[in-house]
Amino acid sequence: MAIGPRLDIRQTQSLVMTPQLQQAIKLLQLSNFELAAFIDQELERNPLLEREEGERGPEPTEPKVDTADLAVLDSAPAEAPLLDGMNGGSAEDGMDVDYDNTFNNDSASDAVQDESLGQWGNMGSGGGSGFDDAESNLEQMVAGDISLRDHLAAQVNMDILVPADRLIALHLIEMLDEAGYLIGDLDELAEKLGCSREHVEVVLKRVQGFDPVGVFARTLKECLGLQLAEKNRLDPAMQALLDNLELLARRDLPGLMRVCGVDAEDMAEMIGEIKALDPKPALAFDHIVAQPVTPDVLMRRTQDGAWVVELNSDTLPRVLVNTRYYSKIAGSARSKDDKTYISERFQSANWLVKSLHQRATTILKVATEIVRQQDAFFRLGVQHLRPLVLRDIATAISMHESTVSRVTSNKYIATPRGIYELKYFFTQAIGSADGGDAHSAEAVRHRIKVLIDSEGKSVLSDDSIVDALKAEGIDIARRTVAKYREAMNIGSSVQRRREKSLGM
Repeated sequence: MAIGPRLDIRQTQSLVMTPQLQQAIKLLQLSNFELAAFIDQELERNPLLEREEGERGPEPTEPKVDTADLAVLDSAPAEAPLLDGMNGGSAEDGMDVDYDNTFNNDSASDAVQDESLGQWGNMGSGGGSGFDDAESNLEQMVAGDISLRDHLAAQVNMDILVPADRLIALHLIEMLDEAGYLIGDLDELAEKLGCSREHVEVVLKRVQGFDPVGVFARTLKECLGLQLAEKNRLDPAMQALLDNLELLARRDLPGLMRVCGVDAEDMAEMIGEIKALDPKPALAFDHIVAQPVTPDVLMRRTQDGAWVVELNSDTLPRVLVNTRYYSKIAGSARSKDDKTYISERFQSANWLVKSLHQRATTILKVATEIVRQQDAFFRLGVQHLRPLVLRDIATAISMHESTVSRVTSNKYIATPRGIYELKYFFTQAIGSADGGDAHSAEAVRHRIKVLIDSEGKSVLSDDSIVDALKAEGIDIARRTVAKYREAMNIGSSVQRRREKSLGM
């Protein structure tokens, strides 16, 4: 067989990620503030782009919908259509608008980018720029001082796996003052989240074991008690001292020895231990004022009970293509290079405006479907989170999962129950024993905890819990019960029985 050069013609298909498509995909991942920074750069680079200023004009009339329906008012950009009448069917049912979502036209293209107690006088309680990797600066990668919030949030993400408990813990973090004391009202928090005060107190007890020891205390007595308990030094005598800190502040040592039932030597030792504690455990952390999370999507309820979802127009950048300026300079261009530059800038400006419009409609489409599917959570509270995965939303609105993933990353929605990242609403599902609707994994974990908390002297084995859950229509394996129980730091039936026998 002869070996030599040969010329063939073949027809093949290949995936080409154009710079414009890459830009559109990256824009989808940005929050509104990140997007504003990117738009500022584009305004500097492209003379045909200009920021829209002035009044936006009257908003469209809000559509009237049934109580169970969702009305979506797209308040940005101005060209975005009014979306109304989602009646619980597919995303296309009741939606007359054509989103023309380029991110979903080619699922393969979409998938390419996937994814010290020194002073005792006060004894009261403690008060993105671009996308070019070559532009990255190593100095920006140097870790700064960690804040208390970040330090505690990292422990929440690592130690608390139940979504409802994690949500409560994150709210408790926001209720801390600079010294690490809890200054909020637990009843108000429970009402806001639609759960019981007992549930909040269970989570509070959990986070009070976080580092630094003593955070989440409500009083100085509780703060010092947490630290002493961690050192295994909270005996009855020490507890009596904590109950009478005002005597210590007055230096009434005879009175303290009397109430604590100890002699002078023991009292001196106890006072030394108290002084070695930190009454303000959070002061060691960076206390730069944290920037509040600004939601990208707003959600509110109308008088007739419907949900209205809209983009946060206050933070959404709005740009226009200056066609008059384009016509003026295009007609006066003489050289080929000038004409090419003007044409490229005009195409780039048009593409950016189109990408911004598609980004807005895509975010609204995803956020609306999330609100529709998690309606029970917004109405009833954290125990009613539906099992939800990216695929559920993607199927309902006819998009690729990677698109939904990008939309829900780093995007926040303001709801009547607080501000949440869109990704929070996704939770695993547990099958139903009777063939009905699936159960949220978070709800199943909560039910397991309730069963164990109410078991009394008769300790439930994992198999007994499985039987109890199946009687409630929850189909779950014993190993799954064990996994969820261990994730909640609940001991086995043997351990719990031993603790009960010891009176622990």
